[in-house]
Amino acid sequence: MERSHIPLSTWFWAAYLVSSQTPGLSAVQFQRQLGLSRYETAFGILHKLRAAMVRPDQDRIGGHPDQHVEVDETWVGGRTRGEGRGGHHKVLVAAAVEVRHREPGTAQDNRRDGRYAGRVRLAIAADRSAEALGGFVKSAVELGTLVITDDWSGYGGLRKDGYDHHAIAQCGDPEVPEEFLPIVRLVFSNLKSWINGIHHGVSAKHLQAYLNEFTFRFNRRFYPFNAFRSLLGIAGDATAPTKTELYSGEWRHPKCSGYGR
Repeated sequence: MERSHIPLSTWFWAAYLVSSQTPGLSAVQFQRQLGLSRYETAFGILHKLRAAMVRPDQDRIGGHPDQHVEVDETWVGGRTRGEGRGGHHKVLVAAAVEVRHREPGTAQDNRRDGRYAGRVRLAIAADRSAEALGGFVKSAVELGTLVITDDWSGYGGLRKDGYDHHAIAQCGDPEVPEEFLPIVRLVFSNLKSWINGIHHGVSAKHLQAYLNEFTFRFNRRFYPFNAFRSLLGIAGDATAPTKTELYSGEWRHPKCSGYGR
């Protein structure tokens, strides 16, 4: 907001919209809601607000004896329009999701054996190596947590790193992760539907910003009235990209604390 030609009232209205609208808003919808004349202005405001959706001192998830964390990775993105079948721009995204349990007798305790997602962490991973995936887990999950993954070798060092690691053998069966890692797979499904449905795909250089927005919304879905206050609070300590940094690709969108630095 500092040194901006945009009125302060517009910034507050923008922060309220981006934090309170359940599915989120595309830049085009955002431009219309704010009554802005230029798409680029709406795009810039959104990315400045997304920069305030990750706390600099973000906690690691897990660490509770009655919870475990599911970890997995997926490819996000697809063919770029006009580039033909060979033009693929998929980006590897790693996720860690707390798995919590509903109280017996509640309305939804029979769904997925009463399990549901707690907090989530999402980050672009350089590749599927042990260095990249293990580094993500160490930045996102408390040591000592029960971590469940598939049996990919990239997760092979987690027990040595200090986690109670359980690897589920796939044995070539793609249905196995769906059964034993249902919560993180559900998060991936929701993420892809959100990116493709609201934003109609995003560029690789800005994908982390959208992962941050999804994480911010997801982790506050049970407390929607706190999201606006949280966004304003984080914004006071966050650094936002300039227009030049944003469009040149120089800006590095924040990730899980300490990951990828």
